[in-house]
Amino acid sequence: MALGLYAALPGAFLPGLRYVVVGVGLTMLIPVVILNPHRMRRQSRWSKYVATGQALLLVAANEVALVQLVIVLTTAGTGNGARDLLSALQVWVTNVIAFALVFWELDRGGPVARRHAPRKELPAADFRFPQDEDHDAIEEVAARSSERIDWVASFFDYFYFSLSNSMAFSPTDTMPLSLRAKVLMAAESFSAFVLLALVIARAVSLLH
Repeated sequence: MALGLYAALPGAFLPGLRYVVVGVGLTMLIPVVILNPHRMRRQSRWSKYVATGQALLLVAANEVALVQLVIVLTTAGTGNGARDLLSALQVWVTNVIAFALVFWELDRGGPVARRHAPRKELPAADFRFPQDEDHDAIEEVAARSSERIDWVASFFDYFYFSLSNSMAFSPTDTMPLSLRAKVLMAAESFSAFVLLALVIARAVSLLH
């Protein structure tokens, strides 16, 4: 979906780079799908690198599109109002999905390790979810804690976290623990803030 949104940006947004990124992204997706055609059950060192690299590639390419969008929105007499606002929405949604993929791939060894490896064998966590510390809460809350039901975060948990970080520009219920998690969250928050500020300014200018 994220690759589709990125590919659907208007033709003026670096068409050569966009098509190369989409082509490379789809090519990198093929071996991952072959390895896990239905569910995330198997993982090798190379598949982990490919999946993480694909997510980071999409983040980097989308940041380039964001820079071009900033130039368009801040240059007088250029662009098209409705098209630019739609492009901003596409860039923002792609940013949310792309960072969610990166968080999903990096935290605790990735989706396959989190689901199938014993907890004692997992790498150190990059994020602390509410379920990770609810074991000593009241019974109806503790019943859903990681300790009670062996809960692990799904992709939607990382998507929700990425979405809230892009809207609040700060952690909400999920906290970063590692340096790389804080760097990634800072990059996502900053790009979302810049984009939102410029979109609001652009929308106000269109009303006058």
